[in-house]
Amino acid sequence: MATVTATAPDTRTFAGTAWSWITTVDHKRIAVLYLVTSLAFFMLGGLEALLMRLQLATPESDLVSAERFTELFTMHGTTMVFLALMPLSAAFFNLLVPLMIGARDVAFPRLNALSYWIYLFGGIFMNISFVAGGAPNAGWFGYAPLTDTAFEATHAIDFWAFGLQILGVSSILASINFIVTIINMRAPGMTLNRMPMFVWMSMITAFLIIFAFPAITIGLVLLIFDRYIETNFFIPEGGGDPVLWQHLFWVFGHPEVYILILPAMGIVSEILPTYSRKPLFGYAVVAYSGAAIALVGFGVWTHHMFTVGLGPIADTAFAISTMAIAVPTGVKIFNWIATLYGGSISFKSPMLFAVGMVSMFIIGGLSGVMLGSPPIDSQVQDTYFVVAHLHYVLFGGTVFGLFGGIYHWFPKFTGRFMHDGWGKVHWLLMMIGFNLTFLPQHMLGIDGMPRRVHTYAAEMGFDLWNMMSTVGSLMIGLSFLIFIINALRSIRHGEPSGGDPWDGGTLEWTIPSPPPVYNFAEIPIVDGRYPAWDIKRGGGHTGAVATAPEADAEADEPDIHMPNPSYWPIVMAAGMVLAACGLIFHQAFILLGAVLFGISLLGWIEEPSA
Repeated sequence: MATVTATAPDTRTFAGTAWSWITTVDHKRIAVLYLVTSLAFFMLGGLEALLMRLQLATPESDLVSAERFTELFTMHGTTMVFLALMPLSAAFFNLLVPLMIGARDVAFPRLNALSYWIYLFGGIFMNISFVAGGAPNAGWFGYAPLTDTAFEATHAIDFWAFGLQILGVSSILASINFIVTIINMRAPGMTLNRMPMFVWMSMITAFLIIFAFPAITIGLVLLIFDRYIETNFFIPEGGGDPVLWQHLFWVFGHPEVYILILPAMGIVSEILPTYSRKPLFGYAVVAYSGAAIALVGFGVWTHHMFTVGLGPIADTAFAISTMAIAVPTGVKIFNWIATLYGGSISFKSPMLFAVGMVSMFIIGGLSGVMLGSPPIDSQVQDTYFVVAHLHYVLFGGTVFGLFGGIYHWFPKFTGRFMHDGWGKVHWLLMMIGFNLTFLPQHMLGIDGMPRRVHTYAAEMGFDLWNMMSTVGSLMIGLSFLIFIINALRSIRHGEPSGGDPWDGGTLEWTIPSPPPVYNFAEIPIVDGRYPAWDIKRGGGHTGAVATAPEADAEADEPDIHMPNPSYWPIVMAAGMVLAACGLIFHQAFILLGAVLFGISLLGWIEEPSA
């Protein structure tokens, strides 16, 4: 590892008044906002899961009512997918993509801020439903006809439908921004074949969002029409088809799985080479396999629908496509293992989380292959076996990968290390708790316990597995608490890290930590896939990159003008969400929201961006 003289970190990038954070368009500050907000929603979704597990710990429990349990599992799934994991990935996109490609900011800084504020207000809008007329209660997949007014006459489903539309706007705007940034703003010499693997996965994820979200957008519009103007798109009594909703949802829903997992795959593809002291094995194959996963992912949606009666031909076709998507996924896993082989491995906390991600994702992938077989799926459909598979992919894959990324790039956020010992305690508790929670759920599913039930009879024999699962979930909660304490303590009292504590190979490790507002004093010139290693090993264009990350950040500040702060993004986001409130509460909010949106649009146009 390169020796770095660690000095006290420059915290000016992350200091400042509340107003400076509200008006910021700096991608690094927006990354911090995304990170803190998504972790808060992650905690909320975890509390919802803990309440469900406490309810199911013993038979015939009455800790929560059946209706409240339905609200909890609906909002747990919605919160974790749309308010926690996707935005947590967006935090990494914001922090890393411009730094990794040698850019000073994203292509559209104010649009970037608008994406965050829409996300924040959309999340608040969806969660105020708990105290404003009933929380969503039809499952996070909203199967018709449970979403019809005949089954839910309150505004519970309206909060869910409008909330997802709001969050979809945020995701699409952010995706367009990052695609333009990656395509147009790469440093000289950084061809597509030299981009860091995380940037590859970020770009593929952005394209997935743009092509997948229109399907659920259309479905939600039709659902709103059914509820508000009594159309019958999904209502059988009026000639509609509930299966149409399932098609629209899963055409989005299965690519969504890869929207969640591909960023974690990109993070792992950066962590493993760093802590193995060798380049990623099979770079091109790993990049192309990510693109193949995204492409094939649009052709497997009905493996969620093997039991709805589509017929043997459709079931066979989608079973084949499901098996096919395992090939590029397996390619990544073998390349990760080959990267480790023969390396000088350092088992720091980030490496433990990365290895944990690979191992847990393998288990989730194997159960996924089982569920891709229609005969097996028909037996375990809508049981806890499916719940276990889903969590091994999304928790075992995505969450472990994202936490590994937090530990790895925390010094780049803050200039300080997270405590490695407590990081390993966090990893160990999460690993044990995760497996203790979800391995027994495979057994519950095979024994026939249905998902989405709030209780069960004592004579069913589900007691032991449910109690084990609840104990495991409490361990996961404890591990997250340790992480939060470690992070908060490390921000102020962590050991200074210097700019390159891990001997990283990508461009973000060539500048001070935290990065200056302008990122790079001079735009770097890239000669290879690991430009920081090229510089440190005596090659590359050393003159174009800051090679002394421990240098005094206050000395000789270059005169680089960055985009001006703006309060119009938060005003525009508030106008959008107020208009959605008007569709539920009172029409006056629609007018107020439209006025705010119009004023902000004019202000945005007139305001100089630089």
